[in-house]
Amino acid sequence: MPSLFRFLTVIAVIVGLAYGVIFALANFVSPKPREMTVTIPPDKFLKR
Repeated sequence: MPSLFRFLTVIAVIVGLAYGVIFALANFVSPKPREMTVTIPPDKFLKR
């Protein structure tokens, strides 16, 4: 039974670290806005 608790503790720590990294990326890193140009070929407009 102690190995089960150790396993669950390790999994909980890993999940907590992953949650912390995702939270930090979501709140402290801001994306840089930039213009985007997409060229659409004319045959995409034709209905078949």
